[in-house]
Amino acid sequence: MVQTKPISKTITSLLNLRERFNLTPTSNAQFSPEFTQDLPELTDSETATLDQIRNRFLRHRERGSLAEGTINHLVISPLLTLASLYDEPFFVTTEPEVELFLEDRDEILRGRIDTLIIQQQLWVLVVESKSTIAFSVALPQALTYLMANPNPERPVYGLITNGDEFQFIKLLIQPNPNYDLSNIFSLLLPHRNQLYDIMRILKQIRQIMVQTTVE
Repeated sequence: MVQTKPISKTITSLLNLRERFNLTPTSNAQFSPEFTQDLPELTDSETATLDQIRNRFLRHRERGSLAEGTINHLVISPLLTLASLYDEPFFVTTEPEVELFLEDRDEILRGRIDTLIIQQQLWVLVVESKSTIAFSVALPQALTYLMANPNPERPVYGLITNGDEFQFIKLLIQPNPNYDLSNIFSLLLPHRNQLYDIMRILKQIRQIMVQTTVE
């Protein structure tokens, strides 16, 4: 008999992912060069906008934790706009429900989460900005959602954030399910705007997505 289980309560560790999907971190140091190598430069206009986004975020953040929707308004939407990920040839959708059928376990994993999906290649997951929701909790669930990518032969990217911190994910299902993570970028670091680094990676991913779309 097939059992239906919620992702949020079933996938709570990286071990759960390995047991169900044989998904493991890559051992290839060159798996994700797009996170560190030959990143596009930023224009003066882009850095000025990123400074404005960070200052606006910090002004709201100093009053306390921020809800998911507020993080979207203050940071995510302006970043995606600046990276031209709302423009041609991209389309943004939301995926209210994801369902994964694991035939060998007679198990259906089902979840509903507010996720922005761009061309099925970049999934942006925002978690509430609360100390109780750490990346160690969000990461297994984010990877599970990326496993639902309908194009297993192509790499899929994720960006998880709680507003304070950001981390990119790259996942490739074929030939073997592997993933890699970027450094964690923090908006709370004084004297440095790590939105610069985040934007350079977003621009790099955009270029890869454009090439994939053309192909």
